[in-house]
Amino acid sequence: MEIHQISTPSSPDSAGPVRRYLRRIFWDEKLQNIPGMLFLLLFSVGFGWANAVFGLKVGVLIIAALVGVLVLYGIVAYPKFGIIILLMLAIFVFSIIRLGINFPWGTAVDGVEILLMLGFFISQKKNPNWKILKGPVSTIIVIWVFYNFLQVGNPTAESRLAWVYTIRSVAIVMLTYFVFVYQINTIQFLRLILKLWLGLSVIGALYGFKQEFIGFSDAENEYLYSDPLISDLLFINGHWRKFSIFSDPVAFSYHMVVSTLLCVGLISGDLKMWKKVVLGVMAVIFVMAMLYSGTRGAYVLLPGGLIMFCILKFSKKILVFAVFAFSLTVVLVLMPTSDPTLFRFQSAFKPSDDASFNTRAINQKRIQPFIQSHPFGGGLGATGVWGVRFAPNSYLAKFPPDSGYVRVAVELGWVGLFIFCCLMFTILKVGIDNYFQIRNPELKTYCLCMLLIVFAYNLGNYPQEALVQFPANIYFSLTIAIISVTRILDQRERKRLTS
Repeated sequence: MEIHQISTPSSPDSAGPVRRYLRRIFWDEKLQNIPGMLFLLLFSVGFGWANAVFGLKVGVLIIAALVGVLVLYGIVAYPKFGIIILLMLAIFVFSIIRLGINFPWGTAVDGVEILLMLGFFISQKKNPNWKILKGPVSTIIVIWVFYNFLQVGNPTAESRLAWVYTIRSVAIVMLTYFVFVYQINTIQFLRLILKLWLGLSVIGALYGFKQEFIGFSDAENEYLYSDPLISDLLFINGHWRKFSIFSDPVAFSYHMVVSTLLCVGLISGDLKMWKKVVLGVMAVIFVMAMLYSGTRGAYVLLPGGLIMFCILKFSKKILVFAVFAFSLTVVLVLMPTSDPTLFRFQSAFKPSDDASFNTRAINQKRIQPFIQSHPFGGGLGATGVWGVRFAPNSYLAKFPPDSGYVRVAVELGWVGLFIFCCLMFTILKVGIDNYFQIRNPELKTYCLCMLLIVFAYNLGNYPQEALVQFPANIYFSLTIAIISVTRILDQRERKRLTS
């Protein structure tokens, strides 16, 4: 009879003497021993000497390194913690940059995404669940990401470096969808994420009020006057457009719009009255903050999202609400005013009178022959900042896309635009199907909220590039994931109740 030897993991006793000694000192006794005291004493003396010789910055760097190691471990070992870190970084990354802390924070966000993906594969090894890779949304996301990676070989591209810098914000960030779907596996964690979303949005809105009524900080004033182009874009009709803690007024206003729609969707659910009142107050704050941004494209998104809301939640009460909201909008658009904020709001509904809108229409007409003759586009990153940086003399580097859809058509061709439109159509179709199939009222409400947000982002991606900058790129992937998660959790609950 043949006997097969079964290998077993090595125990602590089988480790080397040095490893056993270090394990006992650092792990078992947690430095509560003579070698541990000597280690802490030497570390303290070295820390004080470094501060005295090299200044406070070295001490801060040492502390940051120690904290950073713990955070990095936490992101990989506890992905839910990593998701919270990612969502917070996406909001605060530009405000940290304006504080003058010299660090590649954009790369840091990319690093968090990569660590979350690493944690995803580690978790899959322990608890495999590859079902999340199935389904129409997952399939079209994989196709979209794969197509963007293929663009590295685009023969008409002027620069490969432009592709390297652009692929992160266009395609790689979409892979976080799978991380979100896998890790958001309880309704409790889903509630926590939505509460965090609203809490961070309140901070952003209140800081926008601070900029409007108190003024900009010294660091913000330095940023505003660092480049004449910034002043030209943000100083309109004698009034500064506000950007709060975000990169620019567009990112600020779009986040306020989607947060307002989140509040509207939640209010329609089965909540206690005091919670609905709090959400209503938040929605008013978000709308006011959005107006201070001076972003005309955002002004149209809220009515568009509300139309979608009325269609999905059609009832007599919703019809009355829709008539009231429509009447109020008409009054605001037609009423005479000398207020610069309200005047800019009115101009958003009169595009034919807007010189910038007409200029964009002319540019889009001018680029149509190029799009039609280049099915795969001019290469990822060919327009905008990276095009100017890596191929300044190219034709596309001098073209201002001013639209997410136009940029996709120019850089990825009409083939890429077709895939992108299929992506958005699939998300909305699956979301609507999920909404009408989910039975749990709370999950149904969350799915509705995400549908409104996806629809608003799609509208906003025409007048602006809505999905390639923080925090929209991260939160858009989160929104798509929640649409899938609500259906998964509902099916799990139904299976549990019927078993």
